Amino acid sequence: MDRSSDLSSMVRLNIGGKKFCTTIDTLTNREPDSMLAAMFSGRHAMSHESKTGYVFIDRDGKHFRHILNWLRDGIAPTLSDPDCSELLREADYYQLLGLKEILKASRRETGEVEAELTRVDIIKCIQSERVRFRGVNLSGIDLSKLDLSLVDFSYACLRNVFFSRTNLQLAKFRDADAGGSIFHNAILRECEFTGANLRGALLAGTSLQSANLQDACLVDCSFCGADLRSAHLQNADLTNANLEGANLEGANLKHLEGANLGGANMTGAIR
Repeated sequence: MDRSSDLSSMVRLNIGGKKFCTTIDTLTNREPDSMLAAMFSGRHAMSHESKTGYVFIDRDGKHFRHILNWLRDGIAPTLSDPDCSELLREADYYQLLGLKEILKASRRETGEVEAELTRVDIIKCIQSERVRFRGVNLSGIDLSKLDLSLVDFSYACLRNVFFSRTNLQLAKFRDADAGGSIFHNAILRECEFTGANLRGALLAGTSLQSANLQDACLVDCSFCGADLRSAHLQNADLTNANLEGANLEGANLKHLEGANLGGANMTGAIR
């Protein structure tokens, strides 16, 4: 047996401080269009920790063992609803489309109320001039990469919706329930989130310039690297929110107790 070949295919990963060992085949075979497959395809130069040889990925490693087991065996874990939401978030980040579909299907089977419309329905609707989804249940559907600018989602149930890379400029989310939703890299400039519930939502890398988040519940949200310049956050609850690396220049802030502000730009922010 050629041990040098075995060793060359081994990959050491440091996921937010948790360490894992796997193989290139595991990371690339089952989900060939994923971010992990792209990273270890050989097309990109990888940066390793100089002393240990680990590849560092700045994500929470809590559920990464489930991701590896999915890639190895094609079996998704049975999890509580909060943990399932967290794993869905990670699957979206790594672009594991197969795992996302399995997890969403399992939630439907356990009795979660299905959305009233599908992605196809939404695409048909946004072809008209003025679109409103006020009070509509859209929980769990994939609305990523769509142009939903100016759409009115006020009072809607948007729990665990995928808005990754979606254009939502000037959209309205007044009093909407978007807990656990994923807005990763979405455009949210001048959006209205007054009184909205965004508990546990992922807003890393979003553009939220001049957005209105007054009185919103932002507990446990991730705003890592988000652009919140001149955003209105008066009376918003940011308890345990992660604002590491966010740009808060000129923002109006309150209730920042316990929030992670490491590396955030607070120039001119009102507190």
